[in-house]
Amino acid sequence: QVQLVESGGGSVQAGGSLRLSCTASGYTYSSYCMAWFRQAPGKEREVVAHIYSPGAFTYYAESVKGRFTISRDNDKNTVFLQMDSLKADDTGMYYCAAGRWCRVTSVDYNYWGQGTQVTVSS
Repeated sequence: QVQLVESGGGSVQAGGSLRLSCTASGYTYSSYCMAWFRQAPGKEREVVAHIYSPGAFTYYAESVKGRFTISRDNDKNTVFLQMDSLKADDTGMYYCAAGRWCRVTSVDYNYWGQGTQVTVSS
């Protein structure tokens, strides 16, 4: 059974930091691209970042470039999202996802976590 379990969300003031984690099980973790998506109330789910393998090419949405860092530890089947200089616009539910290829659209990802809430107050 495939499971993706996120943790690390919470409430923080603008300018603060949070570190999200997502631990996967039930599939060959290292063979899959890992991504973080987010969804704000009333908005569509959007990709935040993705990574295929440690040290490989990473993608960031323009809105988070220079503030967020995605990384993964294949020994621990875990992907991280370090979020610094948080803004109120970063508020939303954050989901990790696994797909065979790194893409920016949610339909290309096979497995999803349940989400973790991030709330940034200004």
